[in-house]
Amino acid sequence: MEIPMNLRFCLLFMASLSLGGCWEAPWFCHGYECPVYTVVATYESFEERLYNASQWITTDVASTKDTDILDGFWKLYYFMQEKEIAMARPVVVSVSQAVENGSSQVVTISFFISAAIVLPELHDQTIKYKVLPAAKVYVRVFNGMASEANAVENVEKLKVDLQAAGKPFDGTKFKVAGYESPMILINRHNEAWIYAV
Repeated sequence: MEIPMNLRFCLLFMASLSLGGCWEAPWFCHGYECPVYTVVATYESFEERLYNASQWITTDVASTKDTDILDGFWKLYYFMQEKEIAMARPVVVSVSQAVENGSSQVVTISFFISAAIVLPELHDQTIKYKVLPAAKVYVRVFNGMASEANAVENVEKLKVDLQAAGKPFDGTKFKVAGYESPMILINRHNEAWIYAV
């Protein structure tokens, strides 16, 4: 029996990228590649997802202020344009407590990069490639522009809901994912991510 061309492509794609299945990106990826995940469970105000390992390009930013986040965004955007790396979704801001000082924060901005892309050599020490291992993540969706204030508000709401649901999570860090260009002002899809423990 002959295997149809689209199924052959799917099988080759799975084998080469070790994704474990043909995955259709959700609508909010807008036709771009996104990190592969499986929805483990859906609750009233959040989803429990299992993300496959994924690769990212990242840079540190000074704070969670909107101006600092935008500076980091444009730095990575222009780097990717220069290196001709295809854009994907989402852009993620990560916030974690500094190891040496629990009162300060470490803030980074990261762009997801397709596993099919061979990354060029880095010469800028402020930009790094990072591979995130597979992980269980709790996700709360919110709309509007992902400002510092509404990002923190949605992270805090997610924490309250996780506690109420009896879900163990890492309260020392969180991520906020955005799926639209900064030029898009309406119908935005944002997500607050907290990692399970």
